[in-house]
Amino acid sequence: MAFYRINTSQGPYDTIELNALDTYGSSTPNHASNPAQDEYTPALEAFSKRYAPLHGYISVFVCVFGIIANVANIVVLTRKNMITTTNIVLTWLAVTDSMKMLDYLPFVTYFYILKEDDLEYFSSRSYSWMCFLLYHASFSIVCHTVAIWCTIVLAIMRFLIIWFPAKGSMWCSHRRAKISIAVVYVSVVILCIPNYMMNTMTTHYKNVTDAHGNVYTDVTYHSSVRKEGVFHVVSDINFYIQAILVKLVPCVTLTIFTVLLIYAMHKAYKKRMALKNQGKKEDADRHHEHNRTTGMLLAVVVLFLITELPQGMLTLLIIFIPSIQTSVYNPLGDVLDIVALCNNAINFVLYCSMSTLFRDTFVRIFCNCCPKNRPGWSKTKLITNGNGRKYNSTNDGTVATDV
Repeated sequence: MAFYRINTSQGPYDTIELNALDTYGSSTPNHASNPAQDEYTPALEAFSKRYAPLHGYISVFVCVFGIIANVANIVVLTRKNMITTTNIVLTWLAVTDSMKMLDYLPFVTYFYILKEDDLEYFSSRSYSWMCFLLYHASFSIVCHTVAIWCTIVLAIMRFLIIWFPAKGSMWCSHRRAKISIAVVYVSVVILCIPNYMMNTMTTHYKNVTDAHGNVYTDVTYHSSVRKEGVFHVVSDINFYIQAILVKLVPCVTLTIFTVLLIYAMHKAYKKRMALKNQGKKEDADRHHEHNRTTGMLLAVVVLFLITELPQGMLTLLIIFIPSIQTSVYNPLGDVLDIVALCNNAINFVLYCSMSTLFRDTFVRIFCNCCPKNRPGWSKTKLITNGNGRKYNSTNDGTVATDV
């Protein structure tokens, strides 16, 4: 989530939350780079001005790829043979990421690529586009926060399944996974109410004389925040909700469960080696595939943590050193934006590269023109273990229950 500066004299609470993917605002009329001015501009601010004209085009490319990739994730993960507790969470994570990028695409196109040269960023002469900006300010915060907490649910459930193999599957049933996702969605919508209340727009009127001597009124709309009276208290509440529940708590939680998952994978590896030494190859292969699945989910969690941790640390520092917001956080906003967008789009690549079952299902759905018995493509079959639990197995001896 981003803190957008309204003017350089204001403190950390005089901000507008415009989107969940972090960018910056500025009191200057244009972010185009001017080398003569850059000589006297702090390095981060000079960098942000140089990068801003590129941000729109890069973001559009990432959003288009990410939307297509996440739709593919949803289609594959909702196939009958793919429905598991973990995949239910991954499906809704893909839904959230898709909605976030569908919302970000028109925002970045209009306010970056099609921005009028004489206007500040996040300003417009169109009232309807400013209404969309205020909608984007709230909707993107909700999507981003939902994605964070869906990732936490994913990490917790995978930890329970690995750490408590006997009861973990019972605790993490399909029904409980769906309830957890519903609780996340409803809770985030409620928690973000202070953010909805803060965002508004201001209207500026200016008399302009055209080339023919005609005088007309130029109307422009600017993003703003409410901070009079009770809204000052709402602003403080909003700041701490975003700092604590959107940044700090998720970062700490993801860090803890990342360490626990790594330790659980190490234990699973030792158990697999013991089974192999006992000649129980089928059980060893099953543990190997569970470990591969955990490794893939761990990669999803770690990438999210890498994206969120720097922002969480900066947010914590802003509480104690408010000047960091204008000197560091705001100028790095667009970079944090594009990193978060890439994180939203990368899961498809992870699934394809690390999951045979996901890859085979994707090929069956989207690549019907490919020969079904092409050498090098593994087939899947259904096997059961001693207690009747089903696994998807490939002809190379590996098994999988999740993506």
